[in-house]
Amino acid sequence: MTESTRLRVTFVLGGARSGKSRFAENVALQSGLDRHYLATSQIYDDEMRERVALHREQRGEHWTTHEEPMALVEMLAGIQSEERVILVDCLTLWVTNLMMAERDVSVESARLVDSLAAGAGHFIFVSNEVGLGIVPDNRMARQFRDHAGRLHQMLAAKADDVFFIAAGLPLKMKG
Repeated sequence: MTESTRLRVTFVLGGARSGKSRFAENVALQSGLDRHYLATSQIYDDEMRERVALHREQRGEHWTTHEEPMALVEMLAGIQSEERVILVDCLTLWVTNLMMAERDVSVESARLVDSLAAGAGHFIFVSNEVGLGIVPDNRMARQFRDHAGRLHQMLAAKADDVFFIAAGLPLKMKG
């Protein structure tokens, strides 16, 4: 496998409004590959609808957008290509969607990370780092934090590059 066809995985972590999505979009742009955006959000209200529209407008027209709240493995398998960069935004929303649907987050997380071994192209995953605050006061919030933390560790182990974004500034953690 040549460098141009080798699977590449970039993982971008940060807090809310840290600049992680913009950073990830710039990584995708710099790849020179055909850009695909895989959104995991579900729209439940007008405010979220406006956020999605704004994000889409800010990205511009040179992206192909896919929306998939839960079946990431299947979606990625169907759209991956050596000529594409696929930006998945964001994994913490995906974890939330799985939990709300009462799916086994540990199994789905392992499936996602394991599926990368057969991948082609460049994948960029964006996620919120949720483990830097206080211990949540309720069971579901603690489970969410735990699921996200385990997924982040598994993905970071497989990723070529890992960045932590704070105040719009990237800290390269791996790569």
